[in-house]
Amino acid sequence: MSNVIRLTVPIRAQGEAARHAALLSCFALHRRGEGDVFWLKENAELLNILECTGARPGAEALAPLLPLYERAERRLAFFPQYYRFLLSIVLDLEDLGLPGETGARLCARAAADGLAEAELSDLQRAEARRLMARRGVASSADPGLDDRLRAFIGRPETFALPNKKAAYELTHIVFYLSDYGRRDPGLEPAAIASLENAALLSYLEQNADLLAEICIALRFAGIAPSPIWEDWLATELRGFTVLEGARSDLAPDEYHDYLMCAWADRLRGGAGFIKPASAGRMSFWRGPRGAAPLRQMSEWLFRLEDARSGDWRAMAPRLRAALSAPAQQILSAAEASSERFAEFFAGFARPEAQA
Repeated sequence: MSNVIRLTVPIRAQGEAARHAALLSCFALHRRGEGDVFWLKENAELLNILECTGARPGAEALAPLLPLYERAERRLAFFPQYYRFLLSIVLDLEDLGLPGETGARLCARAAADGLAEAELSDLQRAEARRLMARRGVASSADPGLDDRLRAFIGRPETFALPNKKAAYELTHIVFYLSDYGRRDPGLEPAAIASLENAALLSYLEQNADLLAEICIALRFAGIAPSPIWEDWLATELRGFTVLEGARSDLAPDEYHDYLMCAWADRLRGGAGFIKPASAGRMSFWRGPRGAAPLRQMSEWLFRLEDARSGDWRAMAPRLRAALSAPAQQILSAAEASSERFAEFFAGFARPEAQA
């Protein structure tokens, strides 16, 4: 990352529409090739955020994705394994203003070919169901799907332990059950506790990407996240550096963190994509990280063995003494961010795991 050009365009000099157009051009034309599955992933993520936040970029801004749109039916026929990416991109393009009815034909084709039936994951079946429903197409019947999804997210103890895969699945289940905030997902208190547990872990780890997704999921469920979490995400968003140029390092950059922080900021009422953007190649990098206490906490608790307790009031003074000063500050902020912190800690400490 030494031979790069820093973007210096003042934010006031570039309006929201121009930033959206620049991002669309960058992701469509300058980061990866269309034949790369990660190209599909990145563009699907960006378009999804724009569509969900009510953006209307206009035909000129969407033009870089027109070739994909025009070839989408042929691509689906040859690459059915990527049907969810293709459906997502095409449906969002149409809903963002691109004229056409390709999305309805893709949904009908995916349903007729039973593509969702090839999914082993309930999460992926839920995504497929949501995508096809956007054009009034029913995917294969699975009457127990919602029950299984809700059983998974209704187990808070799962999310009191570090498990990023489970935590990301939690957020996406809420995304699909709420249709990305368009309806009440009807979360039970246990599912809300699961989101809080996952948020506390991600904050203690200083994982902005995951915490942003959790804050988005909470807002889709009609719950205002802790201001401590959202204020920190806003700080992280402001601290991003956007680099441009042919030598901009993409392997791997932190574009997803930027997208999620911007999305969370927009849902909170902020500007969202606040960084000046170039229509060319860009990469996205978070600023310096704090001394995340999660690993220190976990290692210290593990070493305690029989002396380990899930009683936060009793353990807090000893735990704080074992942490660095910056880590202590983050831990104190985490405690202040949730009334459930003591309950969370009882699960995180795992006293029943003593030898």
